[in-house]
Amino acid sequence: MITLGIESSCDDTSLALVEDGVRIIESLVSSQIEIHRRFGGVVPEVASRKHLEAINPMFDELFEKSGKSISDVSQVAVTAGPGLLGALLVGLSAAKAIAWKLKLPLIPVNHLEAHLSAAFLARIEPPTWPFLGLVVSGGHSNLVIVRGAREFQNLGRTVDDAPGELFDKIARHLDIGYPGGPAIQKVGEHGDPHRYALPRPMAGKGYGFSFSGLKTAVLRVVQQEKEQINLPDLCASLQEAVGDTVIGKIEAALDEFRIGKLVIAGGVAANAVLRKKASDMALKRGVELLIPPLSLCSDNSAMVAANGFFCASCYSRKKTPCTGLQKISDDDESTSIAQGTNPTFTTINSSTSGDQGEINSRGSSNNLDINATAVWAMGQELPK
Repeated sequence: MITLGIESSCDDTSLALVEDGVRIIESLVSSQIEIHRRFGGVVPEVASRKHLEAINPMFDELFEKSGKSISDVSQVAVTAGPGLLGALLVGLSAAKAIAWKLKLPLIPVNHLEAHLSAAFLARIEPPTWPFLGLVVSGGHSNLVIVRGAREFQNLGRTVDDAPGELFDKIARHLDIGYPGGPAIQKVGEHGDPHRYALPRPMAGKGYGFSFSGLKTAVLRVVQQEKEQINLPDLCASLQEAVGDTVIGKIEAALDEFRIGKLVIAGGVAANAVLRKKASDMALKRGVELLIPPLSLCSDNSAMVAANGFFCASCYSRKKTPCTGLQKISDDDESTSIAQGTNPTFTTINSSTSGDQGEINSRGSSNNLDINATAVWAMGQELPK
């Protein structure tokens, strides 16, 4: 079974075809990094417009490169949140248009949960449970126990800045480049990680994360050192502090819950210091460690398609509004690790005959045939 994955939650437009949830047939990513670099961060309205410009040509490219046609697609999986509202609506509209036109199942995917699926996709194998999962990205830090498809026990999450957000803010203050994570890693590659004594936030205080204090500590060092600041040492010390904080939470959870498998995913999982610390810790403890390759750490639609494939059975066959915020339906016990406001939409099943769904986000429309096809307003036809 081939799943079409669509991802547009932030500043990457991505489309992928994945077979049986484990084999990537083709995956495309259109990055907006160069567009947002001058702003030092993602501008939501700009991101939305660039998604709209990119998505139609990418569909043609996807099917051309894969050697497949849209008739080979059995279901559509799309990121429904969390993410930027306008950006999400572009992907959701495209997914709804295709699913409605071809009468295919439409599978809502939680962006954070999809990141965890990337680790198994890289090994070309289906997920096996239970495992301890850590999602670390630009806006999220979530430590969870995963007991099955969409079955999560939340242990802790960030209460303010996430690691990626911390890196972006510090890099912008130091004027060393964007995105902050790769810039800090590059500058700190040969620095002394013990030069500056930075705090390990909330160490020994449960499973929650807080990185705003660490951000303040770095800024104070910069103010105190002024021209004498050693940037390589500071960047190395910052990565060391983040790595120690994250690994400390993981070790505490492994001690308490005695789980033998650990999955670390998300954009910050690409950080070399964190990967090395996690690898050393897992080897010492005899824990199986899964971290996606660098190409699958950042936002991509292959992980969305894979997650959609394995989570499809969690959804009711009837039309059910879901937000990614709470239960999928009143009689569904699965829960989500997402936080924040996400668009509401309706799953479209192959058994329906063009039934009307709705997409709500501070307003609603019930005319799926009109709203879902709005993304094709540039006059292009659906992919062949």
